[in-house]
Amino acid sequence: MSDPTDSIDPFDGASVPAHTGSALTRVLGLSALAALVVWALYGLVWSPPDREMGDLVRLLYVHVPVAILFYAGAGITTAASLLWLRGRTPGWDALAVAGAELGVVFGALTLLTGSIWGKPTWNTFWTWDARLTSTALLEVLLIGYLAVRRVDPSPAGGSVRASILGLLLFPNVIIVHFSVDWWRSLHQPATVTRLDPTIEGDMLVALMVGMLAGALVFAWLLVHRFRVAWLEQQVERHDLDAAVAARRAEGGLSPSTSTSTSEAQPA
Repeated sequence: MSDPTDSIDPFDGASVPAHTGSALTRVLGLSALAALVVWALYGLVWSPPDREMGDLVRLLYVHVPVAILFYAGAGITTAASLLWLRGRTPGWDALAVAGAELGVVFGALTLLTGSIWGKPTWNTFWTWDARLTSTALLEVLLIGYLAVRRVDPSPAGGSVRASILGLLLFPNVIIVHFSVDWWRSLHQPATVTRLDPTIEGDMLVALMVGMLAGALVFAWLLVHRFRVAWLEQQVERHDLDAAVAARRAEGGLSPSTSTSTSEAQPA
């Protein structure tokens, strides 16, 4: 028997899944779990301590992947917002919400792990460094995006305002990424996004495994959250249709009459 969620096409509004699970999510979930186990072994056991930072370097195996996925959530929201503004297709709006919510989660993890790392390294949990400040601003923008969606009682109105704000997210990612080059910063420059990475051996493998595991977890969460958002859209549409039908019934309109009336004037 085929899974009802395997055949949905959420970008054309033609079908509605019965639940958020599918063969894809099961494969992603098992793959993510296996990668997390390998990640833990490499990060805590197999990789050696750093010559200067010692065992503190193990925190970077978490901090760097979650920071990259923070960027990914913001990038997904920006791209999906642009596509929704262009075609007003519900699926893109659902994807934008999913990306923003995951971006907030991974952004909080980025700030938390960065602060924990900063205390023994800089002797402070927080400083108004260019990288830290721009990262915090990006987190605030993502939270603001989600807040704007809830301010306007009209779903379409909230989506329009939020999508306009969503367009500002990825440009801020660029500012965060290059902040260590553009301004004087306590934060170290790029480690792995350069032709000659400053990390190697088992430490580099541990970091790469961490990125793979984080990406699989992110993808698994994204698919589920996207499908939840899509189902929420269908519930809102069903409730709206039911409310319109009830109001027309109170007015004594037959289905055929109400149809012609709705074409002539708004309900």
